Amino acid sequence: MVSLVGTRYLIDWLTAHQIGQPIHEDVEGHVTKAGTPTMGGVAFVIAALAGYLAAHVRSGLVFTRTGLIVMATILGAGIVGALDDWIKVSRERNLGLSSRAKMLGLLVVAIGFVVAMLMLTDVHTTISFTRFDSPGFDIPDWTWAIWAMLLLAGTTNAVNLTDGLDGLAAGSSIFAFITFIVVGFWAFRHPDVYQVEHALDLAVVAAAMLGGVTGFLWWNANPARIFMGDTGALAIGAALACLALTTNTQLLLPVIGFLFVLETVSVMLQVTRFRLTGKRFFRMAPIHHHFELGGWPETTVIIRFWIMAGLATALALGMFYADYIGTGGLD
Repeated sequence: MVSLVGTRYLIDWLTAHQIGQPIHEDVEGHVTKAGTPTMGGVAFVIAALAGYLAAHVRSGLVFTRTGLIVMATILGAGIVGALDDWIKVSRERNLGLSSRAKMLGLLVVAIGFVVAMLMLTDVHTTISFTRFDSPGFDIPDWTWAIWAMLLLAGTTNAVNLTDGLDGLAAGSSIFAFITFIVVGFWAFRHPDVYQVEHALDLAVVAAAMLGGVTGFLWWNANPARIFMGDTGALAIGAALACLALTTNTQLLLPVIGFLFVLETVSVMLQVTRFRLTGKRFFRMAPIHHHFELGGWPETTVIIRFWIMAGLATALALGMFYADYIGTGGLD
């Protein structure tokens, strides 16, 4: 409700202050979107924080170090994105922070996350698929720290690349957050199998992000009245990476966020081939623009990509539950 109502008033405030999104001129169909209010991620990040805090008002649900660290990391990534968005709108161009400055900001946030997790929690420093010991590659703390920072950097940028059509990134992330609600709650109910510290609070974090993004999507659905900007994209990416790291499902994350991986790989292939041969794989990257330029209406691309995201998360949950059965938990 905070996101649904708050985004509505944020749109009015941003419009009154002429804080609109510059549009890349290479996509002709998007020229009409120029000037649409951006930085909408502010609304759902604040809403997620409000939801997380409100959930702890009832007795029995306590604040945990892991939950607070993850929420702080989401806020930190959102702040980096907000700086990028503000430079774009204040200078009226489609380029905000330089790539180096943005990565430096995300690096600071990532370092804060790994230091806090290693010093204040009993996080498992393993590379794992569905639980800490599956496959459970045990690595030193410093190696896990580098792994965590790479995962944070990769996921935030993947969501950012996906945020190119009305509601695409927001709608796709909803499926991913639903998955982490299930994973967190399942780990909470089966502590002997998963040994996830503060698993219930992590499910609450995922639920808070789900609520925030859903309220925002009401206004972001095509035709969008507001864009999330880097503020929202980096916050969503940080949330997904942190939830994967804290629930020991890092290797399952590419399945949960398959669409984000697809978008990123399409850019990598496009750039690599163009630099080597001067030719392109796609009409335009990320791949959602390829289908747009091929004649698909924007809504068709969005809905079909949502379907892929939904199928991927269904597969991820199936794999997660199949592994649980393999542990003998049902016995």
